[in-house]
Amino acid sequence: MNSQNNYNPDVLSCLANLSNDEVFTPPEVANAMLDLLPQEIFTDPNAKFLDPACKSGVFLREIAKRLIDGLKDKIPDLQERIDHIFQEQLYAIAITELTSLLARRSVYCSKDASGKYSVSKFANTEGNIFYTNTKHLWLDGKCLHCGASQSEYGDENREGLERHAYQFIHNAIPGEIENMKFDVIIGNPPYQLETGGAGRQAKPIYHKFVNEAKKLQPRFIVMIIPSRWFSGGFGLDDFRLKMLNDRHLTNIVDYPNSADVFSGVDIAGGVCYFKWDRDNEKDCEITNVLAKEKETEIRKLNEFKTFVRFNKSIPIIRKVFTIQDLSRTLENTVSPQRPFGLPTNYQPKESGIPCWFIQKIGLKYADKKDVDDSNHLLDKWKFIAPKAPIAGQTDFTKPVGFYYDGNTKIAKPGECCTESFIVLGAFDTEEEVNAFKSYIFTKTVRFLLLQTVISQDVLRNKFCFVPELDKYEGIYTDEQLCKKWNINADEWAYIDSRICNIGQ
Repeated sequence: MNSQNNYNPDVLSCLANLSNDEVFTPPEVANAMLDLLPQEIFTDPNAKFLDPACKSGVFLREIAKRLIDGLKDKIPDLQERIDHIFQEQLYAIAITELTSLLARRSVYCSKDASGKYSVSKFANTEGNIFYTNTKHLWLDGKCLHCGASQSEYGDENREGLERHAYQFIHNAIPGEIENMKFDVIIGNPPYQLETGGAGRQAKPIYHKFVNEAKKLQPRFIVMIIPSRWFSGGFGLDDFRLKMLNDRHLTNIVDYPNSADVFSGVDIAGGVCYFKWDRDNEKDCEITNVLAKEKETEIRKLNEFKTFVRFNKSIPIIRKVFTIQDLSRTLENTVSPQRPFGLPTNYQPKESGIPCWFIQKIGLKYADKKDVDDSNHLLDKWKFIAPKAPIAGQTDFTKPVGFYYDGNTKIAKPGECCTESFIVLGAFDTEEEVNAFKSYIFTKTVRFLLLQTVISQDVLRNKFCFVPELDKYEGIYTDEQLCKKWNINADEWAYIDSRICNIGQ
């Protein structure tokens, strides 16, 4: 075979393609994250670096390469320089025993840091890559530190399996580094844990690593995490609020399609990496990366109550709310998640109140005593839509559709629905509900909705950028709304490119 056709990939790039909640980081991504740091830090022999969620050792390895080059004038002897870097500057806490061995092999070229094949011989086998089998602290069936379910991760259920009680967030920082001051904390933390809850929903965990890193007050924190925190959600609302108001968060690089970072790994809503700078407070430099193209803008993270990820969307939203009242949006009028108190798995009855079920069931009946009309919707004309209208779409670089005739319904007075639907609008007349439907179906309105959506569920809080009109009459068009909100041709072209045509 011709030598130019030989393929010899980095083993860490191969590992990065493994689909898992604990995703391995490709070397090129680790280096892009390191590029956010002031590069003079790699010429400082006193700088200390910590990876608190070490898996492959890629961050330590790439930092070592930079330090070996950056310190050659200060420590000319190569072996002395290597010993100093590995023993005095680079530290990690592995997430499992297996990854501790993998990381030592990657960083020291030997799983035994004291062995003859280690590039820098330590007095112990661990070197500075630590791992201790840590236990969860159970309280009322949940781990006090990470929220893991005892039924899922209790000792009696995990014989021979990892318990995922990560040291860094379980008050188990190794004594050797417990009181050490780090210049940089960098890593790719685990993303989520199963909680054993309804539907076996996964509980985010990555934000706990970010919060714990901040407590240690390093000069810099650089981490790559799912972008779902942009809009809050399951356990993330407080984290989102703190991040958006943290003026030390100086850089965010956002990938709406996770495959652009982790080949072959599908993370709903994409991923981002950020830099937190202890000694600086300023507006954040936000870079959107879509299909290898980059758009960068410096702006305030907390300009709106939810984070708008796409820089190109900001001028459009600003225009809309120079004309419309930001306090009057559909967030205030869309129904709660269970508008009539009927769960998704509610079973149709033979008679009773007409009720819309999931698409494959359609219009059947609910028992009158089971229907809760405390929202006063039953006697209205209602425009109902699925709570998860984009189920299955995780790549937000592609156009998004949301609503069309095939997944929405006009429910007549006297009709209700299960939790499969939410009520987007309720009116006294059929003419009003049809006008409202045309408003929702415009690309302009669906584009405003898109700005808050980062997962399949689209509930009332996602409508915070969709204006509530004084009245709904006639048929709404994008041409009308663009004129009403002063949206120009270039902005319309962007809107048009982001939203599917009805029915697609």
